[in-house]
Amino acid sequence: MADKETIAVEVCYALPEGGFLRALDVRPGTTLREAVDASGVLAVHPEIDLALFRTGIYGKLRPLDTVLQARDRIEIYRPLVADPKEARRRRADKKKAAAAAVSARESGVGRSGKPPA
Repeated sequence: MADKETIAVEVCYALPEGGFLRALDVRPGTTLREAVDASGVLAVHPEIDLALFRTGIYGKLRPLDTVLQARDRIEIYRPLVADPKEARRRRADKKKAAAAAVSARESGVGRSGKPPA
């Protein structure tokens, strides 16, 4: 439990197969970067590069020099695997193709594009 000279914060890093969550007591005035360093997450997950990975507090992006408040949850965000716009476009194309196939079956048009004889 934090005493009057420290504030309680958490550092988390989520992965598909689990993650890292550590509660810390830090001095008032501690920055996001200092808390990440003190948590040990960089030693446990050496793939984290704070120059490339974004950070935030409770889902809102924050720079590494942000001064922490009591009960902040610091989050380290992994880079996106797929471009969200490209993924949405692929889903829309797939949905259009499925709708066209259903429409073709209902109208009696075969794969050749010609109606059955």
